[in-house]
Amino acid sequence: MTQSLPRKASTLIRKAVAKLTGRKSPSLYWDLKYDTDDFVYTKVANRFVVELCTPLKPGKAIDLAGGEGRNTVWLAEQGWQVEDVDISKNGLAKCAEFAAERGVSARVTTLCASGTDFVSTLAPADLGIIPYLQVDNSILEASIKNLVGQLKPHGVLVGVWHARENLGVGFGGPQDPNVLPSVESMTKICADLPLDVQVLELREGQVQTKEGLKPSITLVLKAIVRG
Repeated sequence: MTQSLPRKASTLIRKAVAKLTGRKSPSLYWDLKYDTDDFVYTKVANRFVVELCTPLKPGKAIDLAGGEGRNTVWLAEQGWQVEDVDISKNGLAKCAEFAAERGVSARVTTLCASGTDFVSTLAPADLGIIPYLQVDNSILEASIKNLVGQLKPHGVLVGVWHARENLGVGFGGPQDPNVLPSVESMTKICADLPLDVQVLELREGQVQTKEGLKPSITLVLKAIVRG
């Protein structure tokens, strides 16, 4: 995949501005991270997303913080109409190209927005997934609340995160405990939302890398929106 000139020029300009001002926005951070022909997190869907979503009947889905689209495209291949919501234009462009490569462009849309203020074009959706949105707890809580508010009654919420317990034990993930949720912190978030939690537990996860799977401790959530 060759990066388009307008996209690359935009990234270079924003990088230069960040260097001059000393400020790098989260969107620029992710644009720079995705500024490569390789897929940073591979094209393989997350194992827990696959496990928890495979039994569901396809409908409309929101992939919050979907990045390069590995889960978005997998869902589309299962028959879902999916919107990848992310703050990185580079990540979303790669998602669109990946969807075209797999022949599912008609079932994939993208939206450049943050978790706290996005308004999905597919809302109300049947499914919302939020894999690895590792942000401060207050932002994570607001993002989950926003996502749940755009799901249908009886819709399904699936979340996957590097857990706090992953610090110093598992592979990869942030090293800041403030962006690593725990079962306790997620329980508190869900308690304030119209959710019936079906799964909320630590799992022995595996991080997909170019060198293969690496061990990690993963927090997994599945909940149903109350009718």
